[in-house]
Amino acid sequence: MSLVSAGDHPLQAEQPSADTPACKCLNERDRHLFCPGPKRILALDGGGVRGAITVAFLEQIEKVLEGRLGKPVHLADWFDLVGGTSTGAVIAGAVALGYGTEDIRKFYLELAPKIFKHSLWRLPSLRPKFDAQALRKEIERVVGHRKLGSADLNTGFCLVSKRLDTGSPWILANNSRAPFWKTRSGKDGYVGNKHYPLANLVRASTAAPFYFDPEWLEIVKGEKPGLFVDGGVTPHNNPSVMLFLMAMLDSFKIRWKATPKDLTIVSIGTGSHRARVVPEELGMGWMLRMTYHALMSLMNDIQTFALMQMQYLGETPTPWFIDSAVGALKSEQPVNGKMFRFLRYDVRLELPWLEQELGEEIEATLGRRLTEVDVIRMRSMDDPTIVQDIYKLAKIAARKQVKAEHWLGDLPCWCGGRRPSANRRTMLPREPERPSAAYVVWYTMARAVSYLRSRLVRATNPLQK
Repeated sequence: MSLVSAGDHPLQAEQPSADTPACKCLNERDRHLFCPGPKRILALDGGGVRGAITVAFLEQIEKVLEGRLGKPVHLADWFDLVGGTSTGAVIAGAVALGYGTEDIRKFYLELAPKIFKHSLWRLPSLRPKFDAQALRKEIERVVGHRKLGSADLNTGFCLVSKRLDTGSPWILANNSRAPFWKTRSGKDGYVGNKHYPLANLVRASTAAPFYFDPEWLEIVKGEKPGLFVDGGVTPHNNPSVMLFLMAMLDSFKIRWKATPKDLTIVSIGTGSHRARVVPEELGMGWMLRMTYHALMSLMNDIQTFALMQMQYLGETPTPWFIDSAVGALKSEQPVNGKMFRFLRYDVRLELPWLEQELGEEIEATLGRRLTEVDVIRMRSMDDPTIVQDIYKLAKIAARKQVKAEHWLGDLPCWCGGRRPSANRRTMLPREPERPSAAYVVWYTMARAVSYLRSRLVRATNPLQK
């Protein structure tokens, strides 16, 4: 009987005994969610094109796991519940379906220029900035025509969206024991969650107001569909707290054990920074500008609050500074002790942090020194011209942050000694696309405008550092 270390908690690897009942789970998804044993959650933040940061960390995680275990590892086998918001939902869906990180990287780096391409015909305030059909086409390439209840999802999967017509966040998962899973007929009937098209759900989670059209989903047969927008406008743009609660609350009937040796939660960000405003520099339309900054800072505050909760509740070898009042919460814990191991990987999009943490590797990788304008530009969530640069920065950060000692134990072992055995999916290769002359012109202009916009931000707000 083998022993593996879980931080300061020795963990005895669970082995099936002779009197262990046969597993009643019918597929990989249910074994991950309902079979006993230590569990692992992967939570992926929203962030538009900055999801390239997430992809870089997932690549490094896969590489570290394969190096430590000495064999190929599918992230869908390693994690028991994978969830995301907005761009995180797209990536989480690909992971849950069994795609390797190489395929996810190719897909994602091709995705951004295709869907975040601004058209002059889309006038601001009259139509969304980007074409939702282009986004839908790329999502369907990954998830096909599967439903949320598809057995092709190799592990637990969850996404966050916002139902705007009822004003409620929707946390949808392929949990067959959850409320509303099956269709109910009659007066108070509804379409069961298991029947929702996966592509529509992922699109709903990414339907950012102003950027994309909302998504409509049929909730009750014969009635007006529900109106859904991006999950980033809920408190769960960092979905780690919600995923933890889903695993704990009786309502969802998963009920995992909440101790550091039984539960590990891995949270991956899409870049963070603290936005600052100089009141005297707001200029004309200062009220509108101030309102915009206040709303954006609210989203950042919610993100920070989620991180604060997770570091307080969880035992973490990767603590992040919260603020000057509480620091990184290294010595704080609930009365009954920590409830899980918590790993947080991210990049802080602030020049001093990047220079201190990533050092000379930035210039060696990018071929130039970073400037304040570069960093301001990289904070955009809808600028496809930043994808290659932020991906390269995140690769450096991932090599420094993702350590072998963070990744404990082996693949799950369920009733009867069964281990995950899902086959890795491979995306059908595309014919190499040679950029058209029009695309080259558009990309060159978009990159120039991106730098111009960032220089203007830097010039009008010196605190944007």
